[in-house]
Amino acid sequence: MKKIRLIGRLDIKGPNLIKGIHFEGLRIIGLPKKYAMQYYLDGIDELLYMDTVATLYGRNNLLDFVKEVVKDIFIPMTVGGGIRSVEDASKFLNAGADKVAINTAAVNKPQILQEISKRFGSQCLVISIEAKRINDNKWEVYTNNGREKTGLDVIEWAQKAVSLGAGEILLTSIDQDGTKKGFDLDLISNVKKDISVPIIASGGMGKKEHMISAVSFCDIDSIAIATALHKNIFSVKDLKKILISENFQVRHND
Repeated sequence: MKKIRLIGRLDIKGPNLIKGIHFEGLRIIGLPKKYAMQYYLDGIDELLYMDTVATLYGRNNLLDFVKEVVKDIFIPMTVGGGIRSVEDASKFLNAGADKVAINTAAVNKPQILQEISKRFGSQCLVISIEAKRINDNKWEVYTNNGREKTGLDVIEWAQKAVSLGAGEILLTSIDQDGTKKGFDLDLISNVKKDISVPIIASGGMGKKEHMISAVSFCDIDSIAIATALHKNIFSVKDLKKILISENFQVRHND
């Protein structure tokens, strides 16, 4: 049986940890390292840092942050936002990140996925997909932290990204993001149908039932959590106890 992986998602703007709803109305939560350390000490399996304005301003400000964090936090870390080249990816991986997540640059230049996976291996490359529902069984890819339409179909783009070398998919529902109303299970299950790499469900976690529904109904093993952890709705330890009580295996990193 697969072990369920819990990932703390930290969306960052400048020096601050921020969060909004549907990627809008972003509010300052606090200092990202403080929250990252708390989640680490509480037993989170991985951390995901996303620079929310990197593409907008043409830069990623997380490099120094990554160098600082890896001194005290010893679990896998993924960094995304504004990574546009093999050189950008190399800087973060050399600084201590385990994986890089790419969205906008891959949409603009899909071959960047081939270039990065060939250089560092697909296990280091996450395709970040921001999905907005168009109708019952169709979702559109957005970029620039939910600001820009692309016209791309999410399911087709996910398949193409994996074929080009992405070793993992960070699948974020813009419709559910920050709502605490649950994951878009239809989105996750439709993307998963013909995909062989792990999918990280992101956007909507608010109750323990949401986590159980995603790992059961969609048969995935990776959940990204932001608002529910930031607002202390539950702790990582609570979630692992719940998973064990539902007969799922968890990763132990204490």
